[in-house]
Amino acid sequence: MADDSAHIDILNTTAQGQLKSIIERIERLELEKAEVAEQIKEVFAEAKGNGFDVKVLRKVVRLRKQDRAKRQEEEAILDLYLSALGEI
Repeated sequence: MADDSAHIDILNTTAQGQLKSIIERIERLELEKAEVAEQIKEVFAEAKGNGFDVKVLRKVVRLRKQDRAKRQEEEAILDLYLSALGEI
């Protein structure tokens, strides 16, 4: 195997600077993502404290992200399958 100094020579100074910048941006975004996730967790805790069902709230958020037509199609198929199984 080649030594580590040979690998460093592969990237010129500009590429090294770009790589460092990219890594630092990713690290900042990861930190922001963790902060946002914590804020979302707090909002769900608040909702739960106010008597809302967190599991259902998560489902509502997920459904609102979907295209309406796609969601209606999935619901129709779900109803069909449940009906075929005698569940509805």
